[in-house]
Amino acid sequence: MDQELIQIFNSEKQKLGVATRKEVHQKGYWHEAFHCWFVSEEDRNFYIYFQKRSPLKKEYPNLFDITAAGHLLAHETVQDGVREIEEELGITLSFQDLIPLGELKYSIKKANYIDNEFAHVYVYKSTHTFEDFLLQEEEVSGIIKAKFDDFYRLWLGKLETLMINGFEINNSGQKQQVTKLVNKHHFAPHQPFYYKYILEAIKQLLSKP
Repeated sequence: MDQELIQIFNSEKQKLGVATRKEVHQKGYWHEAFHCWFVSEEDRNFYIYFQKRSPLKKEYPNLFDITAAGHLLAHETVQDGVREIEEELGITLSFQDLIPLGELKYSIKKANYIDNEFAHVYVYKSTHTFEDFLLQEEEVSGIIKAKFDDFYRLWLGKLETLMINGFEINNSGQKQQVTKLVNKHHFAPHQPFYYKYILEAIKQLLSKP
């Protein structure tokens, strides 16, 4: 995976060429990513879904993150990003099933790792059950959901903990039901403005009749 080829850009999104995934994060090249958030409506409540990152992941193992996300490879268009959903979650969708939230430019820097992304962000209004998910276990080790309003309040600082439920893959490779309280530290540390933008955009979307 470190040797996958990715189109790289400068901060103004002018193409510079191609680099490996490893080089992209070592040298901080700007690159494109695909993000898709699943939401659902159940019993008059809206829910937002998260994947649990595999313990094998180099970055943020075991933390809850965007439902499905990944890099766009050098030969791919944004529309091709929908493959991430099938690869990670085992759910086949078409690009037309997704609702665009726009493109976000954001940067995360830490020791030996720089992630400078142009993220193409989408929402999918899901009617799937947990039984429908077939996970790519080297990438994803579970799927959970939380009430959207509660997650929104968590990131506004109005809640300290959040009730989640879903499943994780146990050591036998079976789905094991999970219901527990979590806090902000259980989620991937995207920049605050990213969560704020996403949550406001999804809130507006869900408020439409």
